[in-house]
Amino acid sequence: MLHMTDMTEARPAPQTASGPSAEPTLRVRGLTTVFRIGRREMPAIENVDLEIAPGETLALVGESGSGKSITSLSVLRLLPGAISRIGGGEVSFRDREGRVRDLVSAGGEEMRRLRGNHIGTVFQEPMSCLNPVHRIGDQIAEPLILHLGLSRRAAFERVVELLAAMGIPDPARRARQYPHELSGGMSQRATIAMALACDPVLLIADEPTTALDVTTQAQILRLLQDLQKTHGMAMLFVTHNFGVVAEIAHRVAVMYAGHVVEQGRVADVFRHPRHPYTRGLMTCVPQPGDALALRRAGQALPTIQGSVPSITDRPPGCPFAPRCALAVDACRAAVPAMEDTGDGHLSRCIRWSEM
Repeated sequence: MLHMTDMTEARPAPQTASGPSAEPTLRVRGLTTVFRIGRREMPAIENVDLEIAPGETLALVGESGSGKSITSLSVLRLLPGAISRIGGGEVSFRDREGRVRDLVSAGGEEMRRLRGNHIGTVFQEPMSCLNPVHRIGDQIAEPLILHLGLSRRAAFERVVELLAAMGIPDPARRARQYPHELSGGMSQRATIAMALACDPVLLIADEPTTALDVTTQAQILRLLQDLQKTHGMAMLFVTHNFGVVAEIAHRVAVMYAGHVVEQGRVADVFRHPRHPYTRGLMTCVPQPGDALALRRAGQALPTIQGSVPSITDRPPGCPFAPRCALAVDACRAAVPAMEDTGDGHLSRCIRWSEM
């Protein structure tokens, strides 16, 4: 199910109550986050531009170390202040009352009121998010009591409803259990229930299916899609898996070494990748039967030579140039500007038209 298949049919555009011209739930412009390393400050992500409409899913994809999680944590303002800071840019968030919040300048108390209430978060490893000494139901009930002011009895009733909506059997009994008594798939469903408890308008899911088996992964993706249709929420879905992108996203932004290098509708990017890195990632996705055919031919699965540079060792110019077969001297002179190649399909490559 999660193999990258023929993308001639794109996911339909999200349907929102405000129509196609609705203001975005999240708008990121020129976001730069720097890390303090010794006496130096080094950019972890630079000039990131993203936008997510109500009811839309934007997938943020790239190799480990490309800056995906740093971007999501920067939006959430969850990076440790002792070693990092927002170096520039704007992050505008429209809450459920329609008020636009500036998340870069928001204080700690304001961010605590938004996180878990207007903004839900699902992380990669559920067992690292759930407290092992508290019952599942108590942990899911906490945002309901804190943000919505429900009584413990009313919160527990809501928890049972949420777990049932997540497809967990016997939800009242499961709510009284501890995290170690649940399977990986059930634990992840519980963290999704916690993230959606207060009916957020934005869900940030940071590789929520990576640690799960393929069958459970498919079930979680289907659950997120169904919940998104029901709640009409915007979703930022962080992943390294193009198969997952094909399954869940309306649009995709490809990140490399702290930069967004390509962005557009999923079907457009899959059919006509406009950046060598995107094309390389797609070439590396195995298709059914590939491994057997290559083994018979004595060939290995395709890879991108080299690795993502660390933030202390990024090359001048285009950061992908050292790994790119199309690189020329101009690529090494300066970081290319993001260019519209048509219909909102953006590429940060000076040779996109030759691909």
